[in-house]
Amino acid sequence: MRAFVFPGQGSQKIGMGVELAEASTAAREVFEEVDDALGQKLFQIMKDGPEDALTLTENAQPAIMANAMAVLRVLEKDANISLTEAGDCVAGHSLGEYTALCAAGAFSLADTARLLKLRGQAMQAAVPVGEGAMAALLGADIEKAQALADAAAEGQICTVANDNDPGQVVISGHREAIERAIELVKDHGIKRGILLPVSAPFHCPLMQPAADAMAEALAATSPAAFRLPLYANVTADEVTEPAEAQRLLVEQVTGRVRWRESVLAMRAAGVEEFVELGGKVLGPMIVRTDKEAKTTSVISMEDIEALAKEI
Repeated sequence: MRAFVFPGQGSQKIGMGVELAEASTAAREVFEEVDDALGQKLFQIMKDGPEDALTLTENAQPAIMANAMAVLRVLEKDANISLTEAGDCVAGHSLGEYTALCAAGAFSLADTARLLKLRGQAMQAAVPVGEGAMAALLGADIEKAQALADAAAEGQICTVANDNDPGQVVISGHREAIERAIELVKDHGIKRGILLPVSAPFHCPLMQPAADAMAEALAATSPAAFRLPLYANVTADEVTEPAEAQRLLVEQVTGRVRWRESVLAMRAAGVEEFVELGGKVLGPMIVRTDKEAKTTSVISMEDIEALAKEI
């Protein structure tokens, strides 16, 4: 069995998608459609920067999605590989869940771009700049991370945001609480805590205003039936019903990204190979979670050609 997986925020970089756009009409059409949907020249920012414009949450989220969907469209149109025939399920890390649903047919490309633009804006606006923070805990399992978050909270929000793999957990919340947590890492048997260069504290209760905004947006643009099951971030379980996917996308804004558990659930269901489209972020997490899992990263035309030969 094969899962197609899609990366989250942080995988953006200047020049993303350029090689694909130069080599394939299918890729160019994706970037043009996203630009049209958003009424902005997002691909120009992806191509030329400036970097701070691409890093903005409201630009990074649709850009990462567009890049992954361009890879998928080239696979489908140029290499004649159907996602539904080649894959058994989909999953995505945070914003990647929207890409996964788009890939599986739940949302159109234009609607996905607009939803992610709004999601980025809403997440940025939910907490004043400087009041929230996130930190990566290296050498921390979920139990150690939870104990640290509880100890550092002191009445503020400090919670596990991303359970990425057995040695990397991300916490999120009020800046003071996150800074206290970093100071306490050694006391909890954790190797290191690193403040992340993010503009808002994602996946924690401080994001409730953004969750409310997404509930409204998703009520107006609800997912259609999708062609492959989705393993959802919030539950780490298989989802096949559009209404459930819609509810979980709202919960995901404030909820934990249970990526490690999602990988284990897919493995338990029989998935042997994970193909990451548009990034090289999830593969290492998957291997650290299960060393027996096979991972493939597909970004370039060369990667696409190699995958086409294998499938």
